[in-house]
Amino acid sequence: MQFRKIVRSIHEAARDEARRIAATPEYKQSRRQRKKVEMLFAHLKRILKLDRLRLRGPSGAHDEFLMAATAQNLRRMAKWLTPEGKQASQAAT
Repeated sequence: MQFRKIVRSIHEAARDEARRIAATPEYKQSRRQRKKVEMLFAHLKRILKLDRLRLRGPSGAHDEFLMAATAQNLRRMAKWLTPEGKQASQAAT
């Protein structure tokens, strides 16, 4: 009688451990928090064109990133402070 072999990868123990960790509530919470941060970085790169730094050196990079983050925070703050009705009427004009 012939039997089929089911080959198990040598890395399957690590995959099992990753699956076990992914099922925990702490992992789900960290994924939610990470998504918020990643979305902000994606916005900086895509909308504010921060995909490449233009100033030289660590100090220049720090200043440029700080300016972009400030602009991002001001845009977010304006959305929070603007009432819902005004946003829709301003977008229509």
